Amino acid sequence: MKNKEYSKEELLKLYDLPLNDLIEISHKITDENFGNEVEACSIISAKTGACSENCKYCSQSKHNHAEIECHPLMDVETVKKAALSAKENGATRFCIVTSGRVPTDKDFEKILEMIKSVASIDGIHCCASLGLLSEEQVKQIKDAGVERYNHNINTSENYHKNICTTHKFSDRVNTVKLIQKYGMEACCGVIIGMGESREDRIDMALALKELNPKTVPINFLNPIKGTPLENYEDKIDEEEILKTICMFRIVLPKALLRYAGGRTTRLSEYNQKLGIVAGINSVLVGNYLTTTGSKADEDKQMLKELDKVMA
Repeated sequence: MKNKEYSKEELLKLYDLPLNDLIEISHKITDENFGNEVEACSIISAKTGACSENCKYCSQSKHNHAEIECHPLMDVETVKKAALSAKENGATRFCIVTSGRVPTDKDFEKILEMIKSVASIDGIHCCASLGLLSEEQVKQIKDAGVERYNHNINTSENYHKNICTTHKFSDRVNTVKLIQKYGMEACCGVIIGMGESREDRIDMALALKELNPKTVPINFLNPIKGTPLENYEDKIDEEEILKTICMFRIVLPKALLRYAGGRTTRLSEYNQKLGIVAGINSVLVGNYLTTTGSKADEDKQMLKELDKVMA
């Protein structure tokens, strides 16, 4: 069945519907486009902290004052062991993540070794999130074995200036287009709850529709002490989060919508389940970059209760 196309004005009106009505619409769209499998992905912060960018939400920015444990680039064997552990916990994808605008030449050579090592593991698809890469670097990570590249738009083009001024929204969009040019799938998502409006969230979803990523990680701001957004706990409630998941499913009927950072702190277990009913069909298992996440066994049990299978 062909999915209905909505204008921005129609989407804003849909947002006002009662939550149960929205879930009914988005669940039907999910049912028409997907089976009962939920993709499981795990990540590792292969290099943490000392980032030159001034993103207001980020504990790793050197412009902020969050107390985190920074470390230089890990060795290849440590990353491979983490990927093997992720596989044992049910993950089929493993993403190598590094902090910073772009890796140094020395780090990049080591990262290529990491990619080859992880990509060699049977049953694991290698993903990466390495910043604003050059075209030559994009070619090299593709050849090394990266199948999917994560680079989020984070927020709307209109709201971007309120979150970051050291790079442009267009830099993020162009990076996503570049990795797609070389045959890698795009993993491109957002952070909800940074003070943006509903209109901003609709703009995010429509921008992603233009980019057509394979996976859309939906993060919910986990306000971290020492960042400019540390007091943003009340910027979004659980009902608004669930409504936003519904809206993203309506705009992006064929994308994998992924539970990512913040879902265990911003949503109750019951509402996490409702989000899956509404359209979430990918989960980030284990810990995130500088914050803790869910346990794989807990996610497996939750999915089992919803007649879903981790794959």
